[in-house]
Amino acid sequence: MANWNREQLLVALNLYCQMDFGKFHKGNPRIIAVAKQLGRTPDAVAMKLGNLASLDPAITASGRKGLPGASALDRKIWSEFQEKPDELGLQGQDIMDKLAENDSELVSLSSAYNDEALPNYTSTNTKALVTIRKKQSFFRKAILSGYESRCCMTGLSHPRLLVASHIIPWAEDEHNRLNPANGLCLSALHDKAFDQGLITVTSDYTIRVSKALREIEPNAMAQDYLLSLDGKPITLPHKFAPHPDFLSHHNSAFFLG
Repeated sequence: MANWNREQLLVALNLYCQMDFGKFHKGNPRIIAVAKQLGRTPDAVAMKLGNLASLDPAITASGRKGLPGASALDRKIWSEFQEKPDELGLQGQDIMDKLAENDSELVSLSSAYNDEALPNYTSTNTKALVTIRKKQSFFRKAILSGYESRCCMTGLSHPRLLVASHIIPWAEDEHNRLNPANGLCLSALHDKAFDQGLITVTSDYTIRVSKALREIEPNAMAQDYLLSLDGKPITLPHKFAPHPDFLSHHNSAFFLG
């Protein structure tokens, strides 16, 4: 069979971002559907996901290895995604959306499918709005799949109560809007507290709670849901660990201390 081309690898990368690591096997219905659309075998697609996993520091740092044999093009695409996540993330999602038009099994991977109302950002025209919604959808699915749909601070696992939270805000860094390493999976409450600088995560993945919360009259809810988290580690994702530089930026630019 011919070597994988760039478009096929962008689909594989999109699949890697959207699926839980533990589901990278040839019997997965999504992998079977993607394989059919690409003219590949399910085993070949599953192996390609394993090749990509071998390039992910979050995988290798945990003692897992992925699969050996990543090609030069695999490495090139992976490197491009690290350098231009917004561009490559959108390219891959555009292709996946087209594949989903021909197979209902892939609809859940398309940007038309979402499990919650995504945030709204102002846009001057319909085309721009469609692109923004597509980007939001990709980022949310990439973050939730990495954290296995659990809040990294509390373990809360109801998808409709979870937010794919940007570490460096959407409006501040347009080049890392789709970078999974710029995200945390948080409950809606903890996302709001993170956004307001009332809590942060240090570069060694430790939760810190602002003294601004401590100065408020103590109450059971604040203690149970926020103050008790101070000094505890977050649960790291199985893919795309949050980048220490992004966390350090949040510490210095947003955290109230």
